[in-house]
Amino acid sequence: MGRGIARRTGTLGQRAENAAFRFLRDRGLRPVARNFRRRGGEIDIIMLDGGALVFIEVRYRRSAAFAAPSVTVDTRKQRKLIRTAALFAAAHRHLANHEMRFDVVAIEEGKPVHWIRDAFRPDDSSL
Repeated sequence: MGRGIARRTGTLGQRAENAAFRFLRDRGLRPVARNFRRRGGEIDIIMLDGGALVFIEVRYRRSAAFAAPSVTVDTRKQRKLIRTAALFAAAHRHLANHEMRFDVVAIEEGKPVHWIRDAFRPDDSSL
């Protein structure tokens, strides 16, 4: 039983990421990478927005009855994203000189996509 739920959740998550990708692309962002994984973290989508390299976390919730998708990117998750973004920049030096931004795309079933630009910023204690 648990395997079927995980499979469905993965499919829903992939659909949400695809919807977020199309949403951002339609607004002029240019794709760089998807599902960049390193030990300890993953970044769902990486795009260029003008001169900014944008690391995007996609959050999906069927309902915000317990918590809105956007508030589920807590400090711990932010630290993981920041560290993984640093690894991406180190591996792709030609992109490392861009301004870096962290966005969240929150998708709740039946509601418009909610794009939070510059959702959080790294500080010295994050790294």
